[in-house]
Amino acid sequence: MLFSSLVFLSGFLPAVLLIYYVFLRGRRKAQNVFLLLASLGFYAWGEPWFVFVMMLSIIGNWIFGLLVDRYRTYKFRAKSVITISLVFNLGIIFIFKYLMFTVSNVNKLFGTSISCGKIILPIGISFFTFQAISYVIDIYRQRGEVQKNPLNVGLYISFFPQLIAGPIVRYQTVAKQINNRTETFQDFSEGVKRFITGLGKKILIANNVALIANYSFNLGSDNRSVAFAWLGALAYTLQIYFDFSGYSDMAIGLGKMFGFNFNENFIYPYISSSIKEFWRRWHISLSSWFKEYVYIPLGGSRVSGKKRLIFNLLIVWFLTGLWHGANWTFICWGLLYFVFISVEKLSGFEKKGNSVLAASFKHIYTM
Repeated sequence: MLFSSLVFLSGFLPAVLLIYYVFLRGRRKAQNVFLLLASLGFYAWGEPWFVFVMMLSIIGNWIFGLLVDRYRTYKFRAKSVITISLVFNLGIIFIFKYLMFTVSNVNKLFGTSISCGKIILPIGISFFTFQAISYVIDIYRQRGEVQKNPLNVGLYISFFPQLIAGPIVRYQTVAKQINNRTETFQDFSEGVKRFITGLGKKILIANNVALIANYSFNLGSDNRSVAFAWLGALAYTLQIYFDFSGYSDMAIGLGKMFGFNFNENFIYPYISSSIKEFWRRWHISLSSWFKEYVYIPLGGSRVSGKKRLIFNLLIVWFLTGLWHGANWTFICWGLLYFVFISVEKLSGFEKKGNSVLAASFKHIYTM
């Protein structure tokens, strides 16, 4: 079910809001249970069987959260629980997203004929798996209280506004809001306006420039002029921004309608003057997730030598590319960003040149 579909706009959302604010007003536990059931129903609408995969993730991470909270003072035990939770969560995403890709490459490399059948990818699995990982680690870091009630863990992992296309909500961001959020008319009205803005980005802009991009890309090279190729590239540039940021706006707006405050996911990325700045503005929830849970634990930028810094960046951007899709094109795409960001970091690119001409050159280079 898409946010822009008539089923969602005229059926699902009005019904959920009516029940939440009219029939369950003032009853927080009942509201949370209802939002969980509504979210599972939202997911099951298009993925009826894969909702059980999500339920497995919820139950498993609820147990890991309890264990890591119990053993927090015993470092070895707590870290063992975290390791097992990572194997569990990454194992789920590996089976559904990367197993076919891995088997295919093994067969090509060694000439084998291993078969794993056709595995269908559950929608949104990359998003809710990363949120599940965040839950366990944030409890260990004492950046949020453990949820004794598994239904609250389920609400955090499956909450429908950010379930399909993000933003990736870290547990520390909403830990207190699960049971202690406050709904106000001002927040609700701001949520409605934000949702409408995102819907406009998606329907009025992204869907229409997509027609130009698709037509340009589908033309044979003999029938596509240089000018029309550039027009197609420009149209696609606008399409991916307004489509993705539109969904993020709708998710943030929906969250506000129910008293949740999610962090921003896009802040004018196309005004950036470096690749590093671009990733501070584009899909912020993903880049901050990798920074918080991969880059900093590896040592981040505070390492003794440049080789270690480059290694840390390599790991992060390899995984970033792989997260986007099980295909060598995505891995190469991630490694391309690794090259640009490494060069920028080692050369101090962002600090060089403060003139209007230099700023213009940096912007053109980035785009």
